[in-house]
Amino acid sequence: MQECSELEVTAFFEKYTSSLQYVAADPATSRCAIIDPVLNFDEKSGATATRSADEILAFIEKRGLTVEWILDTHPHADHFSAADYLRRKTGAPTAIGARVIEVQKLWKEIYNWPDFPTDGSQWDKLFAEGESFLVGEIPARVLFSPGHTLASITYVIGDAAFVHDTLFMPDSGTARADFPGGSAEGLWLSIQEILSLPDETRLFTGHDYQPGGREPRWESTVAEQRAQNTHISTCCRKEEFVRIREARDKTLPMPRLILHALQVNMNGGRLPRPEANGCRYLKFPLNALDRTLDDGIEDNGRH
Repeated sequence: MQECSELEVTAFFEKYTSSLQYVAADPATSRCAIIDPVLNFDEKSGATATRSADEILAFIEKRGLTVEWILDTHPHADHFSAADYLRRKTGAPTAIGARVIEVQKLWKEIYNWPDFPTDGSQWDKLFAEGESFLVGEIPARVLFSPGHTLASITYVIGDAAFVHDTLFMPDSGTARADFPGGSAEGLWLSIQEILSLPDETRLFTGHDYQPGGREPRWESTVAEQRAQNTHISTCCRKEEFVRIREARDKTLPMPRLILHALQVNMNGGRLPRPEANGCRYLKFPLNALDRTLDDGIEDNGRH
C-alpha cells in the first residue's frame, strides 16, 4: 500500500477579524480543500469585498491546485463565509457539519424568518459525526466538536486537525461558549476528544488575537496544547474548566458582527437577495441577545 504524502497547509490571516483561512493540499495529487474562507465586510459602510477569497484563488492558481472541497467548521459569528463565492468560482462542493440544521432552527426564530429552510440544503454536503472523506489521496474524517456552537466540527486530515473556535494558541486558551446553543461543558468534552489525538498531530486554529502584540500564530500540536494551554493545562477537572470558562464569558461582549454574520453564514455564505431597488439588506433583531450596553468594551468577542 502506497504511503500518503503529508498534508501541506498554507494559512491566510485576515487581519480585520483576526481569522485564519487555510488551503490544505495533497502535494502528490495537487488537490486541496479550502477551510473557513472569509468574505470581507465593513459594518460601518455595509461594503462587502472578496479580497481574502481572491488571494486564496490566486495562490491556488499559482500552485496549480484543484479545489475538491470548500469546508466550514461551523456557522461563524464574527465574519462572513466566502464559501458560496468560492463555490461559484471553482465549482467545488461546499460542506459543513450536519448539525448546522440545529443552528438554523435556533437562529430562524431569532431572525423571525418563517420561510427559511432549516434542512442544510444551502450546502452541497452535510458531514455526519465520524464520516470519512479524502483530500487528494489523504484520508480525512470529521469529529463533532460542539461547545462554541451547536454545530462545530473538527476536520482531521492526515496528521492535521482544523479545530477553529475550540482551541486557540496555547497562550490564548479556549473559545467562548456563551453564544445561543453554546455549552462550556460541551466545549470541555470536545477539547478532550481533540487532545486524545496523537501527540504529534498538528492543530490549526481559526483565530489568533495576538496577545501582547506578538505576530499572528496558528499552528501547535496536541502535546503543546495539553502542556501549555492557559485554560487546559491548569484545569484537571471538567467542573473547574466550566467554572472558569463561564466566568470569563460573562465579561465578554457579543462579537461586533454576530447579528450581521449569522444570517449570512447559516445560509451557506449567501448574501440576502437584492430587493426591488437592486440593494441587499441585512435584518437585525433588537434586544434578542442577553447583553446590555454596559457589558464592557468591544473586543470582537474573542475568548
